[in-house]
Amino acid sequence: MSVLVGKKAPHFEAGAVINGEEIVESFSLEQYKGKHVIFFFYPKDFTFVCPTELHAFQEKLEEFKSRNCEIVACSTDTEESHWGWLQMSKDDGGIQGITYPIVADTSKTISMNYGVLAGDYDVNDEGEYVANGPMIAYRGLFLIDGEGVVQHQLVNNLPLGRNVDEALRMLDALQHVEKHGEVCPANWESGKDAMNATFDGVASYLSTH
Repeated sequence: MSVLVGKKAPHFEAGAVINGEEIVESFSLEQYKGKHVIFFFYPKDFTFVCPTELHAFQEKLEEFKSRNCEIVACSTDTEESHWGWLQMSKDDGGIQGITYPIVADTSKTISMNYGVLAGDYDVNDEGEYVANGPMIAYRGLFLIDGEGVVQHQLVNNLPLGRNVDEALRMLDALQHVEKHGEVCPANWESGKDAMNATFDGVASYLSTH
């Protein structure tokens, strides 16, 4: 599993579905330079936990956008599979109504480069490649800053859904650090006191909390 925090987010160009209906052949994150991006992976289309996460991000989408942050999803399914799932209603287990981009990592190279591919390829005694694992993405989430650098990452195993409010909290924390130069202590939330990253600043914070 790769640790990408502090490094440039791996580049990719791939097919995607945007605006809930339009298939594009070459999508990349470079178009969002200057913005923050939440780039998250999910295992498979037409499953159970995955639509709850995609809908949860959609429900908070305007809150992310108000903070100049874009949401982008990705799985190893094809763009045609994404498009078909987008035509199904939420009541039927679909993701109709999702408007942020969904990337198709059909080559599995995006998942590999981000370190979230569940599985690997081995070579058997006959020299043939065989898959060792389901070869789908874990529930990885990457918070990328305006310069394309990963500032936060989280990877859950397949059965464990993520907390979208926590992703929003981490975005708030990063933007507070960028704006004020302060650091954010445990359980920090927007509107709470942060800490001056000096001995005097930390001592002052601890003396009042």
